[in-house]
Amino acid sequence: MTTKLQRRGFLAALSGSLLLLAGCPSSNPGGDAPAGGGTTAAAGGGGDKKLVIAWAQWKPADQLQKLTEDFTKETGVKVEVQQIPWSDFETKVNAAWTAKDATFDMVVGDSQWLGKASTSGHYVDLSEWENDPANFPKADNEEAAVKNYGEYDGKLDAVPCMADGIAFAYRKDLFEDAAEKTAFKAKYNRELATPTTWDELQQVAEFFTRPDKKLYGVALFYSKEVDGATMGFDQVLWSFGGELQKDGKATGAINSADAVKALEFYVGLKKFCPPGAQSFYFQQCNEAFMGGQVAMAENWFAFFPDLADASKNKFMDKTGYFVVPKGPKGQFASLGGQGLSLSSYSKNTDDAKKFLAWFSKEDTQKKWVALGGLTANKKVAATDEFKKANPYNEVFAQTVPHLKDFDNSPKYSELLKISQDNLFAAASGAKTPKEALDTMAAEQDKVLAAK
Repeated sequence: MTTKLQRRGFLAALSGSLLLLAGCPSSNPGGDAPAGGGTTAAAGGGGDKKLVIAWAQWKPADQLQKLTEDFTKETGVKVEVQQIPWSDFETKVNAAWTAKDATFDMVVGDSQWLGKASTSGHYVDLSEWENDPANFPKADNEEAAVKNYGEYDGKLDAVPCMADGIAFAYRKDLFEDAAEKTAFKAKYNRELATPTTWDELQQVAEFFTRPDKKLYGVALFYSKEVDGATMGFDQVLWSFGGELQKDGKATGAINSADAVKALEFYVGLKKFCPPGAQSFYFQQCNEAFMGGQVAMAENWFAFFPDLADASKNKFMDKTGYFVVPKGPKGQFASLGGQGLSLSSYSKNTDDAKKFLAWFSKEDTQKKWVALGGLTANKKVAATDEFKKANPYNEVFAQTVPHLKDFDNSPKYSELLKISQDNLFAAASGAKTPKEALDTMAAEQDKVLAAK
């Protein structure tokens, strides 16, 4: 979900949770990490063992800190989740990598850091370690989660930690209103229901767009900030049969006929969004929904906790959730979230591996869910306890098979900037969809060809 303030993370800074999503406050939120990162002395002297995990400053990090208390009880090893503001997170971690600093034993890094971190040797290769199911029950984890949060170039560099994906919230009071249902059926000759296809979403969005009443059909991601427009569009791109690259090139893939059709469709939905929609990302989508401006809103599961909070969302008891619709050539949801990696510079490798194994256990994942997290463990996600823990958890479980990720190559940041610039240009009307994608393809090919 990147410094870029990444979605999957600055995913904002916000609230958290998830099957792949999600306390107690961190001991040092956003502050500088203590020097060393290895064994540290306890306040009363002694030299208790301690592990430091670097993560962004948000609710899931608080939940992880709370969870680690059980690990400490079991092993005697203390764990600190060192929280860093999203705006500085990647910068600080990169600085530690560059200095080969042992401050952080583990990092909850964006899935799209995998390429750079793996090829640069910043993450410990866990491939041999994972061969023992007692360490990592790979078969119990969703394949998409393991692939996208942990694996790069055939190696395991992380275990799934904070999984995430996109879904939609909707106003049940509007969808279930008898007069609305009658009017919708008269206009579209079908029942008013949560959309299962993008064409159906377009109809529903059109139906509820009533500017004179300050009501609009949908809130979507179009923002140039972070990775907003890219994550919002990619799932439409894939569902229309488009791809980001083909045979290592963007040309012919991101600007194919299917891709152009997908962007034309996605930009066309903006007329059913509130004014200023070209700047919308997760925060603005939530605000539009909670403010009663829209009938539907897309967002990351990590931000749905606000919608399930009656103190923040006056429509809380009227809010429902549904999976990202399918397109003419498939059904996909943009993937967000992070994996938990072992730093190559840690001086506490053995204890860190014990933590990774402990965190991945089914019993631990059940505790993670109880704290509000979302798990990649299929056994845990299939339980009634998980599905009922949050009003959106069952939709999360339904979403996981459809998750697909953006590039996690070492050149991710450069490719993302080009994508953001051009998709925003299309959304804001500065370029036609075809012009935007042709430019994107040409610019990304230069990046991909560079050594």
